[in-house]
Amino acid sequence: MQGLAFGGDYNPEQWPLEVQEEDVRLMREAGVNLVSLGIFAWARMEPRDGVYAFEWLDEVVDRLHASGISVNLGTPTAAPPAWFFRKYPDAFPVTRDGTRIGFGGRETACSSHPGFLAATSRLVGRLAERYGDHPGVVMWHVHNEYGAPLGECYCPASVHAWRDWLRTRYASLDALNEAWGTTFWGQTYGEWAEIDAPRWSHTVVNPAQRLDYARFANHEHLAHYRLQRSLLAGTGKPVTTNFAGTVNCKSMDLWSWAPELDVIANDHYLVAEREDNHIQLAMSADLSRSLAGGGPWMIMEHSTGAVSWQDRGIAKRPGEMRRNSLAHVARGSDSVLFFQWRASRFGAEKFHSAMVPQAGTDSQLWRDVVALGADLRGLAGLRGARVDAPEVAIVWDWESYWALELEWRPSGDLSYLERVEAFYEALWREHVTVDFVHPSADISRYRVVVAPSSYLLADASAKNLQRYVETGGTLLVSYFSGIVDEHDTVHHGAYPGALRDVLGLSVEEFHPLRADQTVTLDRPARIWSERVRLHGAAAVRTFGDGPDAGHPAVTRHALGAGTAWYLATAPHPADLRALLRQVLDGAAVQRPHGLPETLELVRRGGHAFLINHADTPAQVPGITGQDLLTGAPFTGEVPAGGVAVISVGSSPCP
Repeated sequence: MQGLAFGGDYNPEQWPLEVQEEDVRLMREAGVNLVSLGIFAWARMEPRDGVYAFEWLDEVVDRLHASGISVNLGTPTAAPPAWFFRKYPDAFPVTRDGTRIGFGGRETACSSHPGFLAATSRLVGRLAERYGDHPGVVMWHVHNEYGAPLGECYCPASVHAWRDWLRTRYASLDALNEAWGTTFWGQTYGEWAEIDAPRWSHTVVNPAQRLDYARFANHEHLAHYRLQRSLLAGTGKPVTTNFAGTVNCKSMDLWSWAPELDVIANDHYLVAEREDNHIQLAMSADLSRSLAGGGPWMIMEHSTGAVSWQDRGIAKRPGEMRRNSLAHVARGSDSVLFFQWRASRFGAEKFHSAMVPQAGTDSQLWRDVVALGADLRGLAGLRGARVDAPEVAIVWDWESYWALELEWRPSGDLSYLERVEAFYEALWREHVTVDFVHPSADISRYRVVVAPSSYLLADASAKNLQRYVETGGTLLVSYFSGIVDEHDTVHHGAYPGALRDVLGLSVEEFHPLRADQTVTLDRPARIWSERVRLHGAAAVRTFGDGPDAGHPAVTRHALGAGTAWYLATAPHPADLRALLRQVLDGAAVQRPHGLPETLELVRRGGHAFLINHADTPAQVPGITGQDLLTGAPFTGEVPAGGVAVISVGSSPCP
């Protein structure tokens, strides 16, 4: 392929031949060069057990290839056919409360079930054999959105696989009992067969067991992906799967998935009723790029307009689809792909928007799709370019996400995503592009590392953060971090056990706030307060009132060549931004100044993307060059709701 990929999910099995032929003509008109094909078509590919019917697919692939449209060929294992469940009724997943899932949706087979694994192998092997050498098939799309909606399964096959996983992980029951703390509530195990999945109970189930079951479920889905990748690898074509939203897919640990994919691919759908949803889009894109090691990635699905599965199917505003699409490109995507090409007339997603809407081509949406295709052709030279290396990183760890949001934490208001989003939004409004990092990763190149929600922190990760500070880095940690180890066991000593030394403080007692209670810094702060004792750190701010009035709320600790900051509450957004400015300035983080906070600025491959999310024009002084979208010199103004992509080379920030 040449340039950026443009297109989306294509489901020709839903349409007669005359529509399929029209589709190819319209794809050429819009500039589509890649479609994802066959993702839910198992019933068409194998209509009966062992009976394969690929002739229809041959015709579609050939027709697309003849028109210069490449295929990202799906393995349709997210939608096993009815005959499969008649043969293997026990392959339906079971939920934690014991409900067995029925037929008629998707993600309806357990990834641990032997019959499902065998059927997967047979079908994917046939696809690899038939299409591996086809010049029109340029990559493989395995399954669909692992972990959404099926995360954990509690069927007998899963429990059998779970016990095998535990034997591998712990080797002995003594080690398992120690890790799970089974002397609490008398849960000690004497035989492997005594261990069940952590099913629903009338009270809280062992949190260490719950945490391990989340790891196990992630492992089983990843094993199902690896099985398919092994069958496809011999074709020499890239193999990927589409993540179900890097930010929103809580059930999969995508750090463990990333090395297994030839290209990172993500799906992202706006939460339509959030006025700041473009910031969450940027966060998802930055996390996707970080999973790709800073290199290019693919937006595999997003929407042209409304989605069908939110409470309200709110259409995108004029220019919003363009802004969304180019924001993904700005943050490293080499593609702009949608679900889906043509709006379905039937099925669960018939009210989901598409590139060809129900209104057809005599619609503003279609005209916007064609115009977007032209924009992307103008940006073809950015393919493969990297986003300018950020100087700031945010710690992101799915295992901490899982552990924090189990039951019986000190406050029901503790939310992993809420804290990360608060810090990300503040940095976004300061025009700071960030990477995301695992707490054990090499973070030495960053000037600032922010840990908004590191409740679970293994000793090795804590030592990594301390080394970073000692060798000159600046670390900012938010409350309720460094509390437990990888088994959800509280670290020895006072809170925050794993981070006491690097922060130069201890916490005597947590004082979570009531639902309507606030404490004061400059403005009201929410959710949390605590009694901080200083052991080398200095108080920068103190609580003005509340249970910890007069005690430290913000601290700073000089350690070695670096600095560690601590924030003991959830401040007002303006106070958080003021603190971040202080931290960024202290670490000499470069960023533009004097720009509207509603203007998104990202640099990729010698080009500055300027995306104006306001309803008024944005003035951008200090940037000159040609606008790749208009072909004209940049005038210094981005229209209301508009986008400019300026060739700036290596010019510094304005």
